Amino acid sequence: MHIHILGICGTFMGGIALLARSAGHEVTGCDANVYPPMSTQLKAQGITLIEGYGAEQTKLIPDLFVIGNAISRGSPLLEAVLAQGLPYVSGPQWLADNILRRRWVLGVAGTHGKTTTTSILTWILDEAGLNPSFLVGGVPQGFGVSARLTDSPFFVIEADEYDTAFCDKRSKFVHYHPRTVILNNLEFDHADIFADLAAIETQFHHLVRTIPANGLIVSNAADLNLAKVLGRGCWTPIESFNVSAGSGSGWLSENVNADCGFDVRADRKFAGTVEQFALSGDHNRANALAALAAARHAGVPVAVGLKALETFSGIKRRMEIRGVVRGITVIDDFAHHPTAIRLTLAGLRQTAGKARILAVLEPRSNTMKLGTMKAQLPESLHDADLVFCYTNNLGWDATQALSTIADKTQCHDDLDQMVAAVCVQAHAGDQILVMSNGGFGGVHQRLLAALSTSATQQNFCS
Repeated sequence: MHIHILGICGTFMGGIALLARSAGHEVTGCDANVYPPMSTQLKAQGITLIEGYGAEQTKLIPDLFVIGNAISRGSPLLEAVLAQGLPYVSGPQWLADNILRRRWVLGVAGTHGKTTTTSILTWILDEAGLNPSFLVGGVPQGFGVSARLTDSPFFVIEADEYDTAFCDKRSKFVHYHPRTVILNNLEFDHADIFADLAAIETQFHHLVRTIPANGLIVSNAADLNLAKVLGRGCWTPIESFNVSAGSGSGWLSENVNADCGFDVRADRKFAGTVEQFALSGDHNRANALAALAAARHAGVPVAVGLKALETFSGIKRRMEIRGVVRGITVIDDFAHHPTAIRLTLAGLRQTAGKARILAVLEPRSNTMKLGTMKAQLPESLHDADLVFCYTNNLGWDATQALSTIADKTQCHDDLDQMVAAVCVQAHAGDQILVMSNGGFGGVHQRLLAALSTSATQQNFCS
């Protein structure tokens, strides 16, 4: 079958493309403003990309159009598909019907940490020899791709609460029917599609309704919003993680060492030690605990899971070091919600110690562009020594929103000027943390190039 994917460079739809190709289908696709890592990943897999959504693409005569949720009514290609009565389906529905059926699905849901936790869980199952299929909203370093299809009965998926498609406004995750599900956390996000937190809680409740009685819900004990969701009805056993010390049951971490390793306790019993871990921060240790619990439900002994955590190497665009110039480290991270920004900075502070952190932020997500979270930004940037905010095409006044931290903040609407400003301030030992959920104009390489040029000029002048 030939399928043509609209929005193929999105992290989810790019994964669909890889799975479909692995299943033996001919795959083509289209998107606009493509950028790595998805665009390069698809090209490496031999999948043809078309720039834009021109109606002439119906002349490819695919057997099926698979529509990503970034595609809205008014798109020329979507309008042509509808007008001509051509067959189409949403990405999540195609996945459910063609790949997930009759598999043991392990889903990872939550406002934050989905990609990281999904990647950790996949790694644990793989190290245990279970050879899972997976679809992650990023590219785990240990696998090099965002999705793969195997003959294993296990499938690990990042279970996103964002809507399914133009024709289906339910959350994506209601299509997946997981047997094991991690509920990482829950707070307000996606202000472009959800009116309030209660609307998101309802979608999570719908997810809980799909989990069988012989399944398992792994839930964050520290999140009151998840407790409200589960209080609306639950028909599945629950294991808690991120519990407080002394709790009667559940998973907790303690005794963090210099290599970000930690001890693990499960149900008040010492379960073992992770000697080293690639990710810093309390939130990432919580992610690891959730993955250990979910993996145990799939049959992985805890001791095996602990050893797997020691070899986990991280995810592209999640605290990924892009380069070091003149002793200055440039780090890329996907953080864009204030909570994610705060946790990411706090985690970096734990490892950076007294080194300066220069936060370079692009408020790019739909929620951030609407200004819904702007009041939370100053506090979320507490652990940064300097802040550089890119304000191009932003619908609200970032300078005013960040006025309470004006002494350490610069706002720029020109990317080259911002790069130059960062380079003026940066010196050896600094950590430059770039945070955006988009390509950010290739700012990481621009920073590295500008810092290298500065070094060359300094050496020449000396």
